[in-house]
Amino acid sequence: MNYLAHLALSHDNSSVMLGNFIGDFVKGSDYSRYSPKVRTGILLHRKIDDFTDNNPIVHETNMFLKDAYGRYAGVITDMYYDHFLANNWSECRQMSVNFKSDVKLAKFVSRVHRIMLFNYFRLPGDVKKMLPFLIKSRRLENYANFSGLARSLNIMARNTSLPSNTQDAIKILKDNYDIFLGHFKAFYPQIQAMADEELKDIQPD
Repeated sequence: MNYLAHLALSHDNSSVMLGNFIGDFVKGSDYSRYSPKVRTGILLHRKIDDFTDNNPIVHETNMFLKDAYGRYAGVITDMYYDHFLANNWSECRQMSVNFKSDVKLAKFVSRVHRIMLFNYFRLPGDVKKMLPFLIKSRRLENYANFSGLARSLNIMARNTSLPSNTQDAIKILKDNYDIFLGHFKAFYPQIQAMADEELKDIQPD
């Protein structure tokens, strides 16, 4: 799962959201430097990644991408699933009793921006560099459309070793849209249930 899903699975708790957002940038035992709820978010991020990487439904999506993306297929699947989450936001919110289902995606994204800016000086260096661009483009919200998804993939290709064949990723998504949406709708309740169990003692704020 990519940024939007990690944030959406954080029980609307700002500290857990912060930890889940920075999870990729906190290595090994470095999470112990953070407050308890931020640590919970970082560790949840790792559990979400592990759950996703080992899920047979996700593997089905990955197989459509192996020829074009090889070992990076899972990265593209993560982006696809954030696209589907953005487009099925209200439905996905209702899968957890902990969430206010009437919180629209745009409002949720604006709250994420406020949380990250409020905690700016606690963010890892790489996140500080990325954050202004993520906010200005409203990237999390724009996962919902093909142009926003393509823009995010291009950014990743420029800044990581992800192959730069973005048009292939968009074409594969369009050609298999209903199949991938079916995968996502089968998978998301599973990962929501996992996150609910992990955060059963954490309240929204």
